[in-house]
Amino acid sequence: MLLALGSLTGCKSMKKNSTTAPAFSETPEERNARMGWWRDARFGMFVHWGLYSGLAGTWNGEPVKGGGMEWIQKKVKADTATYASKAIPLFKPKPGFATEWAKSAKAAGCRYIVFTTKHHEGFALHDSAVTDFDAGSVLHRDLVREIVEACRAEGLRVGFYYSLIDWHHAQYDFSLAKGLPYPLEKSSELAGVRDHAKYIDFLHAQVNELVSNYGTVDVLWWDFSSKFFEGDSAWRATELIAKVRAAQPGIIMNNRLYAASTVKSTGNEHEEFDISHGDFSTPEQRIPENGLPGVDWESCMTMNKTWGYNEHDTKWKSDEKLIRNLIDIASKGGNYLLNVGPKGDGSLPEESVKSLNAIGAWMSKYSESIYGTSASPFKKLDWGRCTQKKHANGTTLLYLFVFDWPTDGKLVVPNLNNQVADAYLLSDKSKKLAFSDDGIIKVISLDTATPDANASVVVLEIKGEPKVSERNE
Repeated sequence: MLLALGSLTGCKSMKKNSTTAPAFSETPEERNARMGWWRDARFGMFVHWGLYSGLAGTWNGEPVKGGGMEWIQKKVKADTATYASKAIPLFKPKPGFATEWAKSAKAAGCRYIVFTTKHHEGFALHDSAVTDFDAGSVLHRDLVREIVEACRAEGLRVGFYYSLIDWHHAQYDFSLAKGLPYPLEKSSELAGVRDHAKYIDFLHAQVNELVSNYGTVDVLWWDFSSKFFEGDSAWRATELIAKVRAAQPGIIMNNRLYAASTVKSTGNEHEEFDISHGDFSTPEQRIPENGLPGVDWESCMTMNKTWGYNEHDTKWKSDEKLIRNLIDIASKGGNYLLNVGPKGDGSLPEESVKSLNAIGAWMSKYSESIYGTSASPFKKLDWGRCTQKKHANGTTLLYLFVFDWPTDGKLVVPNLNNQVADAYLLSDKSKKLAFSDDGIIKVISLDTATPDANASVVVLEIKGEPKVSERNE
């Protein structure tokens, strides 16, 4: 392996593609059709997996402090050759790892998977013609193809995460990329002039491989820019977006080619959002308090404290927390992209599998209240959350997620100016619930103990579209 390290710092021959893709345009109706599946899905799996996964949060036999072990190269300030020499021998994908991911995602109720084709370390998981620092050259495998085929076998949509940052490429000019991380900003190893334009050519060529060689790609998840380094000057973003859309007309992209709504968000994504910069915003490790009105958005969140696998991180979120995060996000009109960090062999941590199974068990009973729903018409409900869905008969189904089951057996739905047509438990539609209706306050009688400790769902069918007053809120 050490004999091969010299080639890992270089690139295969590459021809610059000077073709300019045609401008992309669509009507609002066409955009809605393109975004439809994603808006309906509400739940996807994020996968952070690369060379860092085999290191498992350990360097030279010692645990590395903090979260974010996909950034371990920066945390330990390792040069590219040293990092590769330690990480590559520990990255040993087992046969069938991708099938395990896809089946786990499907069982959990996820509708799509977004996985890291290349993270900041620069190691590409596909068989790339423009670098030797890739799975094709090092492992003689195309891991992207294996994952894509496994996803499709389970009926899952496919998303590619791609890091705009590259700590390995010799022409990536970190000195220009203010506000973006780099392992060795002041190392003598980095002496000499870097030509960032050449790196951008490389970036465009590698993305072209991803959108050209694997059939339909449903999502492209860029990561990430800063307010000092973004867009055309950083990545030739307008050209890149046009090329991707020309190759994949139906693709959905986030907006991290630009600085708005990246890691350190101001929380004003709905004000900063520019549809020409991407299709959706990506609040990270948080759920916007009031959602993002008028903006397509997706909260990406971890199960513990790290994205990449860390054997030392035991701060796992409870099943209840994960399920309620899904509900909270759906109730605010967003998607939940829940991360797993596989080990170096591709196997999923036992704790992740346990939680995915728990979410799947809940979704097997209540998925109707998540898929294809829109945000709650209520500003606040003291006992839980709500989603809604139009019914074919002209009524609206309000899915009431009860986190705090009322001890007096009375579920109060305030300020709703619609006539109630029906009420029942989603887990048992044959069990009709009595209700009273004074025109504004609805009270549903619950003569049973909570059906589900994580979140029970009561369905309230009302006539017409919800009309909610703001009085008493």
